[in-house]
Amino acid sequence: MEGILPLYKPAGLTSHDCVFKLRKILKTKKVGHTGTLDPDVTGVLPICIGRATKVAEYITDAGKAYEAEVTIGFSTTTEDASGEVVEKRSVDRPISREEILRVLASLTGQIKQTPPMYSAVKVGGVRLYEYARKGIEVERPTRIVTIYKIELLDDRSEFSGNEIRFRFRVSCSKGTYIRTLAVMIGEALGFPAHMSRLTRIQSAAFTLDDCLTFAEIERLMAEGDISSQLRPLESALSHLPKLHINDKVAEKVKNGALLPIPEQFNSYNGPIVAETKDGMALAVYSQHPGKPGLLKPDKVLRNNQL
Repeated sequence: MEGILPLYKPAGLTSHDCVFKLRKILKTKKVGHTGTLDPDVTGVLPICIGRATKVAEYITDAGKAYEAEVTIGFSTTTEDASGEVVEKRSVDRPISREEILRVLASLTGQIKQTPPMYSAVKVGGVRLYEYARKGIEVERPTRIVTIYKIELLDDRSEFSGNEIRFRFRVSCSKGTYIRTLAVMIGEALGFPAHMSRLTRIQSAAFTLDDCLTFAEIERLMAEGDISSQLRPLESALSHLPKLHINDKVAEKVKNGALLPIPEQFNSYNGPIVAETKDGMALAVYSQHPGKPGLLKPDKVLRNNQL
């Protein structure tokens, strides 16, 4: 069994819990997820099975899209609804739609974020949430992330009340914390805030419409029809540039050969998929750090033994 299974992750499970459960359902050990989702978060979690586990990192590194709800009026230790209240302040003035739209626009593009203490980022070889659980505050590295687009999913012209909530849709780069983005929205409006709900609606090329629930997967396994729902590993690489190769070069690629950099990729430093004329991905290449003008294989996906 091999391929990519777009899973609808329910609330209450970690990404690792989902992998553990699917190993039992699918009766195979070679199963991996494509990026951590917190237990309270629902939505798209592509699962890689068999040889497709080789391409998991390229889904993880691709852009994501979410629908989130921010609650203005109090902040929490975890920056989401699961944490303890840190600061509370009633929203003592109405907030106009135009003000919220200006804040969202100001947070579009490249922004700086500091990962929350309750996160899986490592500092000194230890995950931040391990420090947080012991009550230890450590200095966290600020990172630059990209917010490609934010849309307000609320048609009110004015927002009022001791606490206000509104939903938004965001497309962003790898490493973006939507929890932290919700806090930043609140800060820009002048109030403490947290993320009260989150659903991932897209990961790389996979959307909610592609996803199967655990119940659907169990039914398909019982019917012996799960293979028809597995996406080829190429679907994990659809967002990457392609290098089309002939049969002679394909044999070299299967053996991990270096390749000359085609002119169109001279200034490109990211991963490149070497694929046959019929669209079969054989390897993922990148520029060789020690040999200018050559590409080296980062991952050989298919060789003569596989």
